[in-house]
Amino acid sequence: MTHFGGFINRRSFLKRSGQAAGLLAAAPLLRGRAAAAETTPLSVRLSWVSNAEFAGEYFADQRGYYKEAGFDPVTIIPGGPSAPPTEIDLVQGKCYYGMSLPDLTAAAISEGAEIKTIAAQFQKNPFCIVSLAKNPILEPKDMIGKKIGVQAVNETTWAVFLKLNGLDPASINKVPVQFDPTPLAAGEVDGWMSFVTNEPIALGLKGIETKHFLFADHNFGLVAETVVVRQETIDKERDKLKALLKAEIKGWKDSLKEPETAAKFAVEIYGKSLGLNLEEQILEVKAQNELIVTEETKKNGILTLSPEAIERNMKVLAVSGIDIKPEQLFDMSLIDEVYAEDPSLKA
Repeated sequence: MTHFGGFINRRSFLKRSGQAAGLLAAAPLLRGRAAAAETTPLSVRLSWVSNAEFAGEYFADQRGYYKEAGFDPVTIIPGGPSAPPTEIDLVQGKCYYGMSLPDLTAAAISEGAEIKTIAAQFQKNPFCIVSLAKNPILEPKDMIGKKIGVQAVNETTWAVFLKLNGLDPASINKVPVQFDPTPLAAGEVDGWMSFVTNEPIALGLKGIETKHFLFADHNFGLVAETVVVRQETIDKERDKLKALLKAEIKGWKDSLKEPETAAKFAVEIYGKSLGLNLEEQILEVKAQNELIVTEETKKNGILTLSPEAIERNMKVLAVSGIDIKPEQLFDMSLIDEVYAEDPSLKA
C-alpha cells in the first residue's frame, strides 16, 4: 500500500483560523535595501506557507514591480498552522495587505473589522472531488451511492456544496478521513475531497492516474486567494493601492507564463526552509494557473471580479449562513480603475 505522508494540512488551518488569535509565529522574509525616502515599506501577508501558491507576489518582489510601484523594502510574511488569520494581522497593522478567503473576511467584517476585498487571484475555488481514473467520478451526481472521503474540517463546505447542487446527503456514503489520500489509492473509498493543487498532483507523482471535478464548475462560486486591505488604506492611500495592484498584475502575468521560474522562487528562495519538491511545485503552478484565468478575466483582466462573479460568491455565502451585503465585502473600483488607466495590462 502506498502512503502519502507529509501533507501540510492547510484546510485544517483555515478551519481553525476563524478562532485564531495572537502573534504571528513564522518569521518574515525581508529582502531589499533600506527604504529610500520616497518609498513605502511593504509587508505582504500570505494566507499559507511560502509555497508556489504565491508566485505572483514572488515575481513582483524579485523583478522589482513592487519597487516600481513605490514600495521598498518588501517583507513577505508567510502564514501557516501557527499563524493567525490575515484579517487579524491587517486589523493590528502588521501587514499592508494580505491574502484570504471571502468567508473568513466576511466573518471578520461581521465582528467589526473595517476591511475590504479588492481583488481575487483564484477565480475558481480549488476544492474538488478526485477519484481514480479506473473508477471516475466526473460530476456531483456521480457521487450518489459512492463512498466519498471527507475530512472533518471540511464538513461545512461539503454540506454547502451538496445543498447548492440539490444532493441529498443521505444518498452519498460520506466516510470520515484525514488528509493522506492512501484510502483512495487503495480503493477503500471512491472519491476524495481535496484541493486540485494538492492530492491529485501527489497521487500523479506516485504514478496513480486520477480524474477530478472542481466544485467551482458546479455552483460553488466562492473565489480564493483574495486581496484584502484596510478600509482606511482605501480611503487615504488609493493611488498607492492602485500602484500595488498593478505590481500584482505584472507578477501574476509572469507566473502564468513562467511556471518553472515560479516554482524555483518558492523552492529556492521563499520556501527554502520547507524542503519543497521542485517538480511538484511546477505542477502546482500549472494547476493554479487554470484557477486564475477564466473567460471573465480574459475580458476584464486577471484579479478582477465581475458583478456576476460577486453574485456567485454572495450565493455561496448566503447558503453558508453568512449575512453580508456585497458592498460590505467587495470593492472592485480600484482594480477596475487600474485596467481603465492602463488597458495594456490585459494583454
